[in-house]
Amino acid sequence: MASRCELLAICVLSLFFALAHSKTLKRDVKALNEIKASLGWRVVYSWVGDDPCGDGDLPPWSGVTCSTQGDYRVVTELEVYAVSIVGPFPIAVTNLLDLTRLDLHNNKLTGPIPPQIGRLKRLKVLNLRWNKLQDVIPPEIGELKRLTHLYLSFNSFKGEIPKELAALPELRYLYLQENRLIGRIPAELGTLQNLRHLDAGNNHLVGTIRELIRFDGSFPSLRNLYLNNNYLSGGIPAQLSNLTSLEIVYLSYNKFIGNIPFAIAHIPKLTFLYLDHNQFTGRIPDAFYKHPFLKEMYIEGNMFKQGVNPIGTHKVLEVSDADFAV
Repeated sequence: MASRCELLAICVLSLFFALAHSKTLKRDVKALNEIKASLGWRVVYSWVGDDPCGDGDLPPWSGVTCSTQGDYRVVTELEVYAVSIVGPFPIAVTNLLDLTRLDLHNNKLTGPIPPQIGRLKRLKVLNLRWNKLQDVIPPEIGELKRLTHLYLSFNSFKGEIPKELAALPELRYLYLQENRLIGRIPAELGTLQNLRHLDAGNNHLVGTIRELIRFDGSFPSLRNLYLNNNYLSGGIPAQLSNLTSLEIVYLSYNKFIGNIPFAIAHIPKLTFLYLDHNQFTGRIPDAFYKHPFLKEMYIEGNMFKQGVNPIGTHKVLEVSDADFAV
């Protein structure tokens, strides 16, 4: 009679054998081979064999991560970036229904994001920045309920920011800068309980901060607010101080007017405040100069009264990918 150790060893070997010989879901094999055939990617030289998850002695394709579900392997991550992929967004990607991460950043993808992107219900990270994507941001992205990171910056998207993005309950990081977006930033984004970083800088956006934060309890977790280089107007409302998690407020190069409210100096962890190149007037309350965390306040290019001084030395804030790694 076999000992317990022998039975355990048999079970482990059986499991290993099953995993090693499980087949990749035909749907995913077909999708990846369609992508490989249609775009002629530079990664093709490392995409050897017919099975993207590996076949026999062949390893998985570069940038493809698979996992086992039941008797099959499925593609859960596709990361092919900075290899100068040229052509339209590959629609076949939207057939990889188990994807949790899709990273195609820093390529030369063109055209729109297809509405079929809404099929990727398990997606947590969507990184398409630094491409040449165009047209509107599809509202179907709002169907990706597990999404935590959305990177669409440095493209040529036009039209308005879809309010459907406010239907992403897990969203933490939203990057929309350096596009051609117009209209108002949807105030509905303020209902996102987990949003920590919002960057809509360098677009053609209009409206006021008062409109953006008009809902009670707006942006409860927001740390970084980048609205620079747009056409935003009006004053800074004292209600902005209700966003008590703010650390960075970047309002440079807009059309803001009026005085800087005293209440803003009481945002507890405010560290960087960029007000430069607007039409602010009056004086800056002394409380800003006594703030325990405020390292930098840049005020150049306004109409402040004589004697108003900046804090720190201005530099462009640059955040590395590593700061937001998941």
